[in-house]
Amino acid sequence: MCGMESRQGMDEQSIEVCVGRFQTGQSLERQFYTSEQIYQQELEKIWGGSWIWAGHISQLANKGDYFLFEVGSESVIVVRDGTGAICAHLNVCRHRGSRICLEPCGNLRAFSCPYHAWTYSLNGDLRSRRMMPDGFDRADHGLLPVKVIDFQGLIFICLSETPPPIEPALERLAPMTAPFQFENLKIAHHASYPVPANWKLALENYLECYHCAPAHKEYSKSHSLKDPAAMTPELIEAMQARSVNVGLPTGELNETGEDARAPGADVYYRRYPLFPGYVTGSRNGEGLAPLLGNLTDYDGGATDIQIGPLNNFLVYSDYLVGYRFVPTSLQTTDIQTVWLVRSDAEEGRDYDLEHLTWLWHVTTLDDERIIRHNQEGVNSLYYRPGPLSSMEWGIVDFHHNYLKMLV
Repeated sequence: MCGMESRQGMDEQSIEVCVGRFQTGQSLERQFYTSEQIYQQELEKIWGGSWIWAGHISQLANKGDYFLFEVGSESVIVVRDGTGAICAHLNVCRHRGSRICLEPCGNLRAFSCPYHAWTYSLNGDLRSRRMMPDGFDRADHGLLPVKVIDFQGLIFICLSETPPPIEPALERLAPMTAPFQFENLKIAHHASYPVPANWKLALENYLECYHCAPAHKEYSKSHSLKDPAAMTPELIEAMQARSVNVGLPTGELNETGEDARAPGADVYYRRYPLFPGYVTGSRNGEGLAPLLGNLTDYDGGATDIQIGPLNNFLVYSDYLVGYRFVPTSLQTTDIQTVWLVRSDAEEGRDYDLEHLTWLWHVTTLDDERIIRHNQEGVNSLYYRPGPLSSMEWGIVDFHHNYLKMLV
């Protein structure tokens, strides 16, 4: 029985057997959180085959600006090249494989390998190599390219040569997100919250609010998403009327799970109301930063956005929070939380960083505790998949495409 096998001894066929045993509407079997072989396959098929939110164009303001994105054994250089275009390369020298960029970000005129000094243009072309034999062709030894998409300033990368066809879904999402003007944001703060758990437990926790009311007391004071009964038609209609007045659309987009046009091409947009007295995600309900984009006022709402199966964003009227759940080993995950504000906002004048980050700092600390205990229980040989609540539909959708991409 898959649920009672040890962590060792799983071959590719037994992975397929466990996938075949999966029952929609239940949690995953134990092996999906404890098997090293499944984890390695996830790095190749899920993290290697999905679009991943790597950063924001504000990090690449000038030619030669670069930053690294790392997952598993892979390191990707994202750079603005000499023509001003954004491109991405594997951070692997084509000579003997050394890492080329060692600092997480910076500005360079060219990439030079610290081992044997092979030098590459910002666009990845090999420029200089020493003492190579006759017949060596530089054109065959440029940095390996990585697919990249710039969606309204949010930069996504994909390691696969055949990434999921997400562009049509992004075209449908674009009019809904345009009023926020994501391209005119900047990163105000970035925080990492390491958790001793498999990455899927961290992501699954984010995809449901079944736990919000009992586990997140600060969040639950302001967010009606904690309880479907709290999200009354009157509350929704009042927010939507304000949304129209301030310049935000009221429609929804849900192309996830079975409704996604292709595995890995998930896109989701929904704005929901905060409780009366709260205009944004703050301690006292008051605004925290300059309004985003061309908004004329607060509408008292918050927007959940999903792009691909791995990337989640929460957008208030005055700031955006991006979440990544990046695996660092089978049972360790780096929860990466990024706060973005309008590009012309100045810390100390237009926003207070401690106030801006307070809610999602305390909420993520709660999540770290929840997820850690979840992993401890799932590690038990006696754990069995349990039924999911109707409030955990996001997990159901994730499982649908995750399993399709895994095998």
